[in-house]
Amino acid sequence: MSLWTAHSEHALSEDVPAPPDAVRDFYVDLDNIKLVHPLIVSVERLERSETPDGYRQSYRVVDRIPLGPFSMQITYQACLHVRHSGYVLTEADQSPGVRLRGMVSFEPIQEPVVGTRLTERIRISAPRLLAPMTRRMGVKAHIAMLAGIRRHFESG
Repeated sequence: MSLWTAHSEHALSEDVPAPPDAVRDFYVDLDNIKLVHPLIVSVERLERSETPDGYRQSYRVVDRIPLGPFSMQITYQACLHVRHSGYVLTEADQSPGVRLRGMVSFEPIQEPVVGTRLTERIRISAPRLLAPMTRRMGVKAHIAMLAGIRRHFESG
């Protein structure tokens, strides 16, 4: 652990009225996530490589970060490790030294709705001075993203 870096872990969850495979297919395409993530401005697919248990897809992502009455755009690398089935691993690396690592699961549920419990476990690392803002904005954006996925499937 570095004295200069702060870490936090969060578990976020949303019940989605759709089968796990449909929710997973939607989630692993960042072109879809761009529609429901409040900070993402654009997504560019980069390299895809096959792995023994699935594939790894990398992206260049542009976010718009609100700073009071202003906003700034940041560009960063994101990567999804998509297994043939089950959970998905996520990575996002932003400058200066902001790292987000996630594990996303798609569990079938019967109540309160028939569908999928979409759970994202994320670990955020950031320089200590940026950590409170990074944590607040990251968690808020991912809560909104999960709710956006639910709304997407509710609307048909």
